[in-house]
Amino acid sequence: MAETGAIPLVVLSRQQDPVEVINSTLRNAGQPVHCHWVRDISGLGDALAHADPQLIFLCVADDDEAQAAIEARNRYATQVPAILVRESIGDAELAHGTGIGAQDVVTLAAQRRLQAVAVRELHAARLDNALAGTLASARQYRDQMKAFMTGSTDAIAHVQEGIVVDVNPAWVELFGYEDAGALLGQPLMDFFHQRSHAALKGALVATSQGRWTDHSLASVAVLPGGAELAVDLEFERFEFEGEPAIRVRVPTTRRDIASLTSQLEEALRFDTATGLLKRAAFREQASAQAAQMLKAGMRAVVYIEPDQATALENELGSLALEDVIDELGTLLRSQLQPGDIAGRVSARGFAILVERGNVRDLDAWIARVLQRAAEHVFQSGEHRSVSVTCSAGATACNAQGDLLQGPLDSSVKACRAAAAAGGNRLLRPEPAADKPDVEEADRSWAAQIKAALMANRFRLVQQPIASLVGDGDSMFDLVVRMLDEKGNEVLPSEFLAAAARTDLMKNIDRWVVGAAMSFCAARNPHRVFVRMSRDSMRDQTLGTWLHQQLKASGVEAGRMVVELPEELATRHLKEAKELRALVTHLGFEFAIENFGSGRDSTHLLHHLPSNYVKIDGSLMQGIANDRPLQERVKALVDAARSHHVKTIAERVEDANTMAVLWQLGVEFVQGYFVSSPEEVVLGA
Repeated sequence: MAETGAIPLVVLSRQQDPVEVINSTLRNAGQPVHCHWVRDISGLGDALAHADPQLIFLCVADDDEAQAAIEARNRYATQVPAILVRESIGDAELAHGTGIGAQDVVTLAAQRRLQAVAVRELHAARLDNALAGTLASARQYRDQMKAFMTGSTDAIAHVQEGIVVDVNPAWVELFGYEDAGALLGQPLMDFFHQRSHAALKGALVATSQGRWTDHSLASVAVLPGGAELAVDLEFERFEFEGEPAIRVRVPTTRRDIASLTSQLEEALRFDTATGLLKRAAFREQASAQAAQMLKAGMRAVVYIEPDQATALENELGSLALEDVIDELGTLLRSQLQPGDIAGRVSARGFAILVERGNVRDLDAWIARVLQRAAEHVFQSGEHRSVSVTCSAGATACNAQGDLLQGPLDSSVKACRAAAAAGGNRLLRPEPAADKPDVEEADRSWAAQIKAALMANRFRLVQQPIASLVGDGDSMFDLVVRMLDEKGNEVLPSEFLAAAARTDLMKNIDRWVVGAAMSFCAARNPHRVFVRMSRDSMRDQTLGTWLHQQLKASGVEAGRMVVELPEELATRHLKEAKELRALVTHLGFEFAIENFGSGRDSTHLLHHLPSNYVKIDGSLMQGIANDRPLQERVKALVDAARSHHVKTIAERVEDANTMAVLWQLGVEFVQGYFVSSPEEVVLGA
């Protein structure tokens, strides 16, 4: 056991000798240290989380091991200084070590320098902690005064290392306890449903690292007796009794006249049993949204109802069936994503207007809703419970704006056809079109695409990629848009398929790459991501053209990342490997998008070494409450990390998803939660 007042250190070293040298060297310098020895990088995260060190020594053999060790430090103890220990030091080792984030690089042989560096970093860390504590105390005092002045009754708990150390009366009352004694000293997780744990852990870690700001986390508390309570949690890092802590808050609802009036108006629009919109309110709100031009992705109307509803009614009775339908509506509401509009539109079914990144995202979300319904036990009356399955129909809406009724009718018919075919399935009817119609449409699109290229009516739009590990370098995903003759934006989903069938993708790819280079020259981003089609993979002149473009633009090739979809790379692996070799030879970086959508994604990394993988957005659909899905994404993250590949999660839409990704070790995220719909960054 460490003596009182000892300075906790973590030392990563395969051998014990370096630990003893560091311990004796610092004690000889008057520093009463206590070294926590970690033998392998795999155990570094747990050690940093539990030892609460003031300084980290990383005894590493090479640059790759140094990079991995610093990445672990960045994830679990960002504010703690790290010193690399190498067998010898030259300019290259110093430059690399400080470049990846270490405070300094030392050797065990130069013990005086080791002492000086360690004392310097400990002193700096103490000053930083003192300043942070002062600022946190000031903020805490300000918040307390504000709460006093406004008469706040927010439910508040203070948490240290995952343990509840203080609660206010409002928290005790909200969670259904008679006094605070039953809460204090207990793990915070014990008071929340298991499906909320991953997101809650992620939010706590992010808050402790100072990276959680102004996000509300939807969680499910478990009350005494087993009842569940949905709460929105807010988090704040501060200092409690001189030690780092996290304040967890459940804000109260304001009760002024304006908010009461608003709540009354909302009550008239929503069904009290399910919390979903009433039929008229759904039609009004969904119709208004469906009429708007879509900015990105796709929009669809989904209809869901229980299978064999008539047989259920005959078996249970009308009133008991109504209980089941109400409970289904409540379950459906828990699966909605931000922006979804849902309501009960028939005696037995619910409609949802959804916007998703693509059809794969839509199908994944619906599949998980149907799975949740099949796994759920529904209460039928007071003394009986039943299990039911559901079917769904989904119809895409026109991206330029659409009437609601047509897609809704189509989805209802598709749902009932799915039920008749055996139930517990999705049917998504495709628009009827024979070959001559497709060929005629392709000819029309080809003419429009060529005219747009000639008239410079293509535009480049951006979506920021945000870091979860503290790296503030700017990265952007770049996507192409086309303007029609009236200046209206045309989404890629409307014209790219026709462009591929009419051999125009190479032209579009080249426009995108050229525009991306102009963007790099103008904005100097850290990285931009551009997609390549199969046409470009087969283009024998691509290398010469890229070399000429780089020379003309003066842009550093390493700022650009060429990405291929996993499906394309898997189906045409030889061509994908040739493209990767070509672009990396020129200095570009390489990425695989939609990673995890195929049958053997991790094996693809053996054939296509990459700098980044973008984890498929369909895997983000419902991940906050899906443990098997979390484990699947964690396996992808671990596989990428074993190949030294950075991970980016696609189409992240809410704080709960982001919090889970933090917990799973994902390094970057992109999606509407990171940024509002992409904005135009270039164009005439």
